[in-house]
Amino acid sequence: MTADATSIFTKIVNREIPADILFENDRLIAIRDIAPQAPVHLLVIPKSTEFANVTELGLGDPALLAEIVATAHNLATLHSNGEYRLVFNTGGTAGQTVFHVHAHVLSGGLEEHTLA
Repeated sequence: MTADATSIFTKIVNREIPADILFENDRLIAIRDIAPQAPVHLLVIPKSTEFANVTELGLGDPALLAEIVATAHNLATLHSNGEYRLVFNTGGTAGQTVFHVHAHVLSGGLEEHTLA
């Protein structure tokens, strides 16, 4: 299965829909969730539309999965105390509503600080 090439995330990557972009490189984009479920709720999204869920991503491009995890950690360090939940929903009955793999970074939202 491939990700939905017309998903909201693809439209954000293509700048067709605005988003609060916190990080971007050639392979990833990270944004604030528009319907946060925690004081800090960020999304880390690969720009590729090749993978619909984390299982496909892990099997197809483990280096990209590792980059998502590292980016999630860096964002949690910047936007909270570095403690966070990293959630990947896989399948509709598990809560996945956008079939373009993405990680949810959730935290209690302690004060923001910068890395030294």
